[in-house]
Amino acid sequence: MNNTSLYLVPTPIGNLADITLRALEILKSVDTILAEDTRTSGFLLKHYQISKPLQSFHIFNEHKTLSGLIARMKNGEVMALISDAGTPGISDPGFLLVREALKAELVVDCLPGATALIPALVKSGFPTDRFVFEGFLPHKKGRQTLLKKLAEEDRTIVLYESPHRLLKTLEQIIEFFGAERNVSVSRELTKLHEETFTGNVKDVLMHFSEKEVKGEIVIVIDGKKE
Repeated sequence: MNNTSLYLVPTPIGNLADITLRALEILKSVDTILAEDTRTSGFLLKHYQISKPLQSFHIFNEHKTLSGLIARMKNGEVMALISDAGTPGISDPGFLLVREALKAELVVDCLPGATALIPALVKSGFPTDRFVFEGFLPHKKGRQTLLKKLAEEDRTIVLYESPHRLLKTLEQIIEFFGAERNVSVSRELTKLHEETFTGNVKDVLMHFSEKEVKGEIVIVIDGKKE
């Protein structure tokens, strides 16, 4: 290992085979693994026969644990940060830890790997040379203001959404973007019941209104045309 103190290690978003050889090597070699949910991560680590100390690190405790983690890394401990699925820091905990580690002049390394937004974007058939990633929309405050702004965006837009909010979000896209705007919705990426449905937002809404929607959702919206 080099002098890296903190590794950000992407984990599979569904299919456990979607992990890199380097990621497995790093997870086997660090002193401690910081996990968003130790139960979820424990299943992955057990699958690959990795036995390392696991510590919980999530949105509810990251502020309280930051200083202690930085101190431990300054004393020579090497850590890996993983989230429940995908790349840490992308709509998951990670940003604060990276910022504080860099302030402490520690070496941070991020491995390439799984993230849901790129497969969904590429599968949509919409332009990929320029796009904007907005993560999860605000639930209440600022939601409509942001949607009005995004409706004028000429780049492809990528959003994350939960299953129980999908229909509401598609209805709001109709309201602010128009019923003919093309969207692509991907769910359960890399899993057995993976599905991507693309068309104008009115047809996409109808499609998902007729079924029970499960799994994590990525919505890709075609940019506004002149």
